[in-house]
Amino acid sequence: MNKQIKLLELRLRNFKGVQEFILDARCENVKVFGDNATGKTTLFDSFIWLLFDKDSQNKQEFGIKTLKDGKVLHNLEHEVEGVFLLDGNHLSLRKVYTEKWTQKRGSATAEFTGHNTTYYIDGVPSKKKEYTDLVDSIVQEDIFKLLTSPSYFNEQVKWQDRRKTLLELCGDISEEEVIASESTLSNLPSILNGRTIENHRKVIAARRAEINKELDKIPVRISEVQRSLPQLDGLNKESLDQEINQLNADIDEKMTQISSIRNGKAISDKQKAIQEIEMELIQIKRDHDSESKDQLYQMKARIQEEQSNISILNSKLDNVKNQKRYNDQSIKSIEDNLVILRTEWHEVNNQEFSHNDQCECPTCGQSLPEEQVAIAREMALSQFNLNKSNKLDEINKKGKEGAERKQEYNQNNETLAKEYEKLNGQIQEKQESLEKLQGQLKQQESLVTDILDNPSYVSKIQEKQSIESEIKNLRDMSESAVQDIQSEIIELRSKRDQLQADHSKFALAEQSEQRISELEEQQRDLAAEYEKLEHQLYLTEQFVRTKVKLLEEKINNRFKYARFNLFKQNINGGLEEICSTTYNGVPYASGLNNAAKINVGLDIINTLSEHYGFSAPIFIDNSEAVTKLIDTTAQTISLVVSEPDKQLRVEYPGRYADLLIVDNEVV
Repeated sequence: MNKQIKLLELRLRNFKGVQEFILDARCENVKVFGDNATGKTTLFDSFIWLLFDKDSQNKQEFGIKTLKDGKVLHNLEHEVEGVFLLDGNHLSLRKVYTEKWTQKRGSATAEFTGHNTTYYIDGVPSKKKEYTDLVDSIVQEDIFKLLTSPSYFNEQVKWQDRRKTLLELCGDISEEEVIASESTLSNLPSILNGRTIENHRKVIAARRAEINKELDKIPVRISEVQRSLPQLDGLNKESLDQEINQLNADIDEKMTQISSIRNGKAISDKQKAIQEIEMELIQIKRDHDSESKDQLYQMKARIQEEQSNISILNSKLDNVKNQKRYNDQSIKSIEDNLVILRTEWHEVNNQEFSHNDQCECPTCGQSLPEEQVAIAREMALSQFNLNKSNKLDEINKKGKEGAERKQEYNQNNETLAKEYEKLNGQIQEKQESLEKLQGQLKQQESLVTDILDNPSYVSKIQEKQSIESEIKNLRDMSESAVQDIQSEIIELRSKRDQLQADHSKFALAEQSEQRISELEEQQRDLAAEYEKLEHQLYLTEQFVRTKVKLLEEKINNRFKYARFNLFKQNINGGLEEICSTTYNGVPYASGLNNAAKINVGLDIINTLSEHYGFSAPIFIDNSEAVTKLIDTTAQTISLVVSEPDKQLRVEYPGRYADLLIVDNEVV
């Protein structure tokens, strides 16, 4: 059995500028008339605040207090009370919002220190938790808002949450159901191996991208390896090994002699100091470069972003031009066809009936009686007029269709002209922004300083040079003895390096041949894997298309007027999850008039109310846009903009013609 709550009465006192107002709803459908700023939306705000501490736009922070000349009137009680009929039982809820003033010791006047909210259930003061628990026991906040505002579902709920609600309403379609409905998908479960379709498509996309990159690189890598193959003519690996080993032994012996000559603690300490200075120089240079280059990188990134935006806008502008060119060509074709139709119409219209009254019997050759001749003439005339009328009607029909298409193209051209002007303006703004950024980049580049202008860096260089000079003086005494040995070592190393270069060619040649074989095998394996992935991708796309069709049919069958698109097909052929409400093919978010939006919202409320087993009063703002609301079992409170009504006026359609006018002042 469905739970139902109806509004008997809603009382406002000092709430958002409404000093005093009583909405005597009587559990019936009511219409509240009023000019702008007379307090219609305030009624809905007070209703939601009474239950959930928010306004009708789902905002918790909004002005409740009464203002006068833009200033808050203090020491007022801001009160809302609602009397409801819940499943046949009366329920009264009341909230009073007041200022808290405290007189501190030693002060002659009280100071404002905050607010208090007092809660009442059926006239009995209650704690906040008792109050909120009672409201929650009736219905959850999110569900209640879905059922009390026709615009809430489509305008305040995120599309992801709308989609989730629809899937909860109708139930998702399992992968097993989709696969069972399409025989070509029978092998898909074994391919998925426990993954979801979406996750497996991500795996395929990532792997295909990797394979394409690898396949592009492999021929280049093979060519590079082949070009690097060394020439081994006249070389012997074992002979080279023996000569290199002997040279290394000779060099080690010479180095030992030099160490013996130069082994001194003073030189060692100063060399260590130079190493420390060099580390400090590296850090100073790194810090210097980082500070200036980071600013340049940020500036260049912004310039690249603006250039990308300009490119996108120019692409859109080209699309508008192409569409305008196509429309103009279509209009010219229609106009040419209309000229032909007019000529054809006049030719048919000018045709005149002719008949041979000298009729003879085909058997005997005698003239037919006059009455038979007259009958034949009447029949021929009737047939002529019928054919002529049909031809004229057909020409008229084609002419009207052409004129209608021409009007559609002209209207579309007007829209394109506005879009063209808008895009031109945006491009100009982006160009100006780009020029400004490029000027700032040049200015920033001019501010980059050379490392030699850094005082810390120059100081360390001078310190290093001073220590090096000290080391040189220490070595001069033994340098002459060392120089002769070093000359011998240089000669030995030169011979060894030449032999090692020849020796390394053998290892390089072996590695290169092995690498080419590995790359060719990898190329064959990747090509086979790519073909397998292509087939898997086709099956997943077929699955998604099948599921989209089944899912949208299942959901749309639950609604009388609203229709939902849960997927859209992108240019690359892929499907993207969305949640778009439409009515007669027109999207809710673009092109749908207010009347259709309200009735579509009521249709959604009807279905959700049935699903959740609960109905509540529906506040319909701007309902003057609708000449006829669709049927709903819930109580409706229509808020109607009416310029003549400077005070709120209440009507009870369907039962009473009496009116209720209550003075209220919006400050």
